[in-house]
Amino acid sequence: MLKQFSLTFLRISMGLLLIIWGFVRVGAPDAGVGVSTKYYGGIGAATGIQYAWGAALLIIGLLVVLGLLRKYALPAQALVLCFGALSITKYLVDPLGLWLLSQEDSQILFFPSLAMAAASLLLITLRQDDKWALDARMGTTGV
Repeated sequence: MLKQFSLTFLRISMGLLLIIWGFVRVGAPDAGVGVSTKYYGGIGAATGIQYAWGAALLIIGLLVVLGLLRKYALPAQALVLCFGALSITKYLVDPLGLWLLSQEDSQILFFPSLAMAAASLLLITLRQDDKWALDARMGTTGV
Protein backbone atom coordinates (compact mmCIF):
# COMPACT_ATOMS: atom_id res chain seq x y z
CA MET A 1 0.00 0.00 0.00
CA LEU A 2 2.83 2.43 0.85
CA LYS A 3 4.55 1.68 -2.48
CA GLN A 4 1.35 2.44 -4.42
CA PHE A 5 0.76 5.63 -2.47
CA SER A 6 4.37 6.73 -2.93
CA LEU A 7 4.36 6.12 -6.68
CA THR A 8 1.03 7.90 -7.07
CA PHE A 9 2.18 10.82 -4.93
CA LEU A 10 5.42 11.10 -6.91
CA ARG A 11 3.66 10.83 -10.29
CA ILE A 12 1.03 13.43 -9.39
CA SER A 13 3.51 15.90 -7.88
CA MET A 14 5.85 15.57 -10.87
CA GLY A 15 2.98 16.09 -13.30
CA LEU A 16 1.78 19.12 -11.35
CA LEU A 17 5.25 20.64 -11.72
CA LEU A 18 4.90 20.49 -15.50
CA ILE A 19 1.35 21.84 -15.32
CA ILE A 20 2.50 24.82 -13.25
CA TRP A 21 5.36 25.51 -15.66
CA GLY A 22 2.93 25.19 -18.56
CA PHE A 23 0.55 27.73 -17.02
CA VAL A 24 3.45 30.13 -16.47
CA ARG A 25 4.55 29.80 -20.09
CA VAL A 26 1.02 30.27 -21.45
CA GLY A 27 -0.09 32.91 -18.94
CA ALA A 28 3.10 34.94 -18.76
CA PRO A 29 5.21 34.13 -21.82
CA ASP A 30 7.56 37.03 -21.06
CA ALA A 31 8.68 35.20 -17.92
CA GLY A 32 9.52 32.17 -20.05
CA VAL A 33 11.38 34.36 -22.53
CA GLY A 34 13.45 35.76 -19.66
CA VAL A 35 14.30 32.30 -18.33
CA SER A 36 15.17 31.06 -21.84
CA THR A 37 17.40 34.04 -22.43
CA LYS A 38 19.18 33.94 -19.07
CA TYR A 39 19.65 30.20 -18.50
CA TYR A 40 19.19 28.42 -21.84
CA GLY A 41 21.22 30.65 -24.15
CA GLY A 42 18.13 32.11 -25.78
CA ILE A 43 16.82 28.75 -27.01
CA GLY A 44 13.06 29.04 -27.31
CA ALA A 45 12.99 32.72 -26.36
CA ALA A 46 10.28 33.67 -28.87
CA THR A 47 6.83 34.34 -27.40
CA GLY A 48 5.14 31.95 -29.86
CA ILE A 49 7.48 29.18 -28.80
CA GLN A 50 6.63 29.90 -25.16
CA TYR A 51 2.92 29.41 -25.88
CA ALA A 52 3.56 26.14 -27.73
CA TRP A 53 5.98 24.91 -25.07
CA GLY A 54 3.51 25.84 -22.34
CA ALA A 55 0.73 23.91 -24.09
CA ALA A 56 3.01 20.87 -24.45
CA LEU A 57 3.95 21.03 -20.76
CA LEU A 58 0.27 21.26 -19.81
CA ILE A 59 -0.59 18.19 -21.88
CA ILE A 60 2.36 16.12 -20.67
CA GLY A 61 1.73 17.16 -17.07
CA LEU A 62 -1.97 16.30 -17.26
CA LEU A 63 -1.22 12.87 -18.75
CA VAL A 64 1.33 12.20 -16.00
CA VAL A 65 -1.04 13.31 -13.21
CA LEU A 66 -3.82 11.11 -14.55
CA GLY A 67 -1.51 8.23 -15.34
CA LEU A 68 -2.57 8.02 -18.98
CA LEU A 69 -0.35 7.06 -21.92
CA ARG A 70 2.52 6.65 -19.47
CA LYS A 71 4.58 4.79 -22.08
CA TYR A 72 4.92 8.16 -23.83
CA ALA A 73 4.13 10.74 -21.14
CA LEU A 74 6.75 9.58 -18.63
CA PRO A 75 9.65 9.62 -21.12
CA ALA A 76 8.46 13.03 -22.36
CA GLN A 77 8.49 14.28 -18.79
CA ALA A 78 11.96 12.80 -18.24
CA LEU A 79 13.24 14.44 -21.40
CA VAL A 80 11.95 17.84 -20.25
CA LEU A 81 13.33 17.53 -16.72
CA CYS A 82 16.66 15.88 -17.60
CA PHE A 83 17.34 18.40 -20.38
CA GLY A 84 16.42 21.17 -17.97
CA ALA A 85 18.89 19.83 -15.41
CA LEU A 86 21.63 19.39 -18.03
CA SER A 87 21.20 22.94 -19.22
CA ILE A 88 21.91 24.29 -15.73
CA THR A 89 24.76 21.88 -14.93
CA LYS A 90 27.06 24.59 -13.60
CA TYR A 91 24.45 25.52 -11.00
CA LEU A 92 24.09 21.88 -9.97
CA VAL A 93 27.82 21.20 -9.81
CA ASP A 94 28.53 24.36 -7.77
CA PRO A 95 25.27 25.32 -6.02
CA LEU A 96 27.06 27.40 -3.37
CA GLY A 97 29.33 29.29 -5.76
CA LEU A 98 32.53 27.92 -4.25
CA TRP A 99 34.66 27.32 -7.36
CA LEU A 100 32.84 27.37 -10.71
CA LEU A 101 30.44 30.24 -10.06
CA SER A 102 30.73 33.31 -7.91
CA GLN A 103 28.54 33.40 -4.83
CA GLU A 104 26.52 36.17 -6.50
CA ASP A 105 25.93 34.04 -9.61
CA SER A 106 25.19 30.79 -7.76
CA GLN A 107 21.59 29.67 -7.51
CA ILE A 108 20.96 27.10 -4.80
CA LEU A 109 17.26 26.95 -5.67
CA PHE A 110 18.18 25.13 -8.90
CA PHE A 111 19.63 22.15 -7.02
CA PRO A 112 16.25 20.33 -6.67
CA SER A 113 16.26 20.05 -10.48
CA LEU A 114 18.67 17.16 -10.01
CA ALA A 115 16.16 15.31 -7.81
CA MET A 116 13.35 16.04 -10.28
CA ALA A 117 15.37 14.56 -13.13
CA ALA A 118 16.15 11.47 -11.04
CA ALA A 119 12.51 11.12 -9.98
CA SER A 120 11.34 11.30 -13.59
CA LEU A 121 13.64 8.38 -14.45
CA LEU A 122 12.42 6.47 -11.40
CA LEU A 123 8.81 6.82 -12.58
CA ILE A 124 9.78 5.23 -15.89
CA THR A 125 11.63 2.42 -14.15
CA LEU A 126 8.71 1.66 -11.82
CA ARG A 127 5.93 2.26 -14.34
CA GLN A 128 4.74 -1.36 -14.16
CA ASP A 129 4.40 -1.09 -10.37
CA ASP A 130 2.15 2.01 -10.49
CA LYS A 131 -1.16 0.14 -10.31
CA TRP A 132 -3.22 3.24 -9.42
CA ALA A 133 -2.50 5.02 -12.72
CA LEU A 134 -5.59 5.25 -14.91
CA ASP A 135 -4.10 3.33 -17.81
CA ALA A 136 -3.13 0.50 -15.44
CA ARG A 137 -6.67 0.51 -14.01
CA MET A 138 -8.04 0.30 -17.54
CA GLY A 139 -5.71 -2.59 -18.35
CA THR A 140 -3.72 -0.78 -21.05
CA THR A 141 -0.45 -0.59 -19.00
CA GLY A 142 0.48 2.77 -20.40
CA VAL A 143 0.26 2.05 -24.12
